[in-house]
Amino acid sequence: MFLEIVTPEATLCKLDVTSVLVPGVEGEFQMLNNHAPIVSSLMKGTVKIYGDVVIDEKYQDRFTDGKDSGKWLAIESGTIEMNDNKIIILVD
Repeated sequence: MFLEIVTPEATLCKLDVTSVLVPGVEGEFQMLNNHAPIVSSLMKGTVKIYGDVVIDEKYQDRFTDGKDSGKWLAIESGTIEMNDNKIIILVD
């Protein structure tokens, strides 16, 4: 599935991933390939991205290496939409 993370300043990444965990307002939830369409608000926490994750050099300082692989991105809040195997995350 395809993931795009956008901030008011820049698009932090556009890449294929195997799964994404996000801090939803009702708790953390995960999206895998062919997940049902969803739109949700996100709260302060960590977006956990798994797969062959390669972040553009100019945005690498915003991400940390995950404990078991992948990349993690700390966020204050945001919105997520998944539809047709594409995830768009808008973060503050």
